[in-house]
Amino acid sequence: MNDLGQPASGLCDRNLPHDARRELFGGSGIVRVWALTAAPALPFTAVLACELEAYGSVGAHAQEQFPELVIGISGSGHVSVNGAATPFGAGSVVELGRGQVLSISNESSDAPLRYLIIKAQD
Repeated sequence: MNDLGQPASGLCDRNLPHDARRELFGGSGIVRVWALTAAPALPFTAVLACELEAYGSVGAHAQEQFPELVIGISGSGHVSVNGAATPFGAGSVVELGRGQVLSISNESSDAPLRYLIIKAQD
């Protein structure tokens, strides 16, 4: 984070190449996704920065291939793991094993929810 509480340079920078995914896993709104490394070193399979727009959501989906960590960078919302909701924001860490079901919601009307996703082989 910089002194203004914004993500460090390079994370969630809309001027850098990224994907914009609409209604991801049946959710609502747009999630922007940046791959932070093209070829992660093993055991990692993906290192992603994500930005979920205001009032957006990522629908419930199972972690089928790899366990993952979801780490809050900025904003506020909720995550649900296997149906159990908990607040989620800067500094929050969610650990997901294979088979667990995750959904994410941004409850802000005017600010994105930003987070990292780190996937690894188990």
